[in-house]
Amino acid sequence: MEVRVHTVDVVIVGSGGAGLRAAVEIKPPYTCAVLSKVHPLRSHTGAAQGGVSAALGNEEEDSWEWHAYDTVKGSDFLGDQDAIELMCQDAIRAIIELEHMGMPFSRRSDGRIAQRRFGGHTRPENPADPHSKRIPVRRACHSADRTGHAMLHTLYENALKNGVRFFSEFFVTDVIVHNGSCRGVVALDIRSGDLHVFHAKAVLFATGGYGRVYQVTSNAHAGTGDGMAIVYRRGIPLEDMEFVQFHPTGLWKLGVLISEAARGEGGILRNKHGEPFMERYAPTVKDLAPRDLVSRAIITEIREGRGIEARDGTVYVGLDLTHLPESVLREKLPEITGFAQMYLGVNPRREWIPIQPTVHYAMGGIPTDVDGRVVIDEHNTPIRGMWAAGEVACVSVHGANRLGTNSLLDLIVFGRRAGKSIVEYLGSGATWEELPADVIEFSRTRIERLRSGHGHERLALVRKELQKGMMEYVGVFRTGHDMQQMVSLLADLRERYARIRLQDTGSTFNTELVEALELENLLDVAEAITYSALNRTETRGAHAREDYPNRDDENWLKHTLIVRDSGAAPRIFYKPVRITRYRPVERVY
Repeated sequence: MEVRVHTVDVVIVGSGGAGLRAAVEIKPPYTCAVLSKVHPLRSHTGAAQGGVSAALGNEEEDSWEWHAYDTVKGSDFLGDQDAIELMCQDAIRAIIELEHMGMPFSRRSDGRIAQRRFGGHTRPENPADPHSKRIPVRRACHSADRTGHAMLHTLYENALKNGVRFFSEFFVTDVIVHNGSCRGVVALDIRSGDLHVFHAKAVLFATGGYGRVYQVTSNAHAGTGDGMAIVYRRGIPLEDMEFVQFHPTGLWKLGVLISEAARGEGGILRNKHGEPFMERYAPTVKDLAPRDLVSRAIITEIREGRGIEARDGTVYVGLDLTHLPESVLREKLPEITGFAQMYLGVNPRREWIPIQPTVHYAMGGIPTDVDGRVVIDEHNTPIRGMWAAGEVACVSVHGANRLGTNSLLDLIVFGRRAGKSIVEYLGSGATWEELPADVIEFSRTRIERLRSGHGHERLALVRKELQKGMMEYVGVFRTGHDMQQMVSLLADLRERYARIRLQDTGSTFNTELVEALELENLLDVAEAITYSALNRTETRGAHAREDYPNRDDENWLKHTLIVRDSGAAPRIFYKPVRITRYRPVERVY
């Protein structure tokens, strides 16, 4: 196995929105390498449909303060309010900046950026009275229902313009942290099977989420939690991993995303009786309630016998778009309409789209400050030379539940801030610190062990049981008993993983080897999710425990930090939520 060493100023791991937005900031004379296990334009940001939020006020009166309040409330008061205020204030500038970069937003007739409604985004019914009833507001800037696609292409083109070098189909296997500083990464070149060391002054992780740890997910097959698992194995904590967002409207059985934009344009969720059932659960905002609330409402309707039963015995609810004008479906929701027809043979103009909740987003991740610097303890002590941004990171602006359209906003606001922070760090005299002598041994050993394995276990079966177990035991609703079952299952799956035998033992384009490395990442991420969730004995946001059905601010208004320990179970500790102006209150819609 050949080993090559590259020396660059900055390494960015991941080529989605956050990684590319940071890369745009790294201009000559500094050198920047972006590593991605897929081509940059296949990054999962491209699948984002509905929009990116900012209080532009193009459609109706709006303000960043209203946006910030909605985000804090949506987070079930677990989001750090200083970071949330910063993000919502900066949103307006961030959107205008994207427009100037060339992003093709949908437009109003007067030429301004068009905005639509999205779940959890509201304004006071009487703007003169901030305490009046809150009603949905048009805050989501969009490019039809292909917003992420437009954003990804725009940022990629701007990064190329700045001379950023891309290493596509490079799978990062390890991060080089030595004597308290980050010095680069080790990556497998999927095409050749060789290992590459990227020696850098600064490293940014922007590897996205972990949806593939679950059986039904809207995430791409690349969403295997790689960045989180890599740092977790190196003793860096992960934050708030118990908070896993289920998007309410995934295509039945497939999990393919049907954007919240469909409900923002007037779509209605209906049970088998044709009832618009969200009136029962969120009488003010109805179908535009936050995602955790809508997902639980759908599961409750199904549990109580009001779901729609398919011929194979599976149950779903319907998303009704039949009353929407043809022009809305054609101009504002073309991708959604196409997905329903392509995957399920359903014509949304004449029939309801069968939907069910699907794993969608990681609220937790690698803990960072507002400049993207990775922090390692409850005192927010940063690691020198290491940053993270996007879904892999936890700032935390999403807390226990993310509002729709805040994910793309997170990418561009904190990707930019991380990029600027890195440039400032480089300008302060940062140098290439010496690499440890055994820099590739961990990665080489892992790969050779997998290639030479003589066990009898099949990779696909172990992965399938992991995904099925997480869906069953750590899903929308949870109990301590179920999660203990998952702890036992994880121990068994780790033993089986050690006995995996690959059918392909070659070097060139060994995608089975990559899948085996991804599976180990999924097992580590599943461990962090399960133990964090088992420890939090309350219901908050996306973490819904049936054995502890109430939110408990006295004991649990704090962030979970979980770190790999030498013992059998990981070590868990906590840090406080940063509160500025919004005191926790009951979360009703």
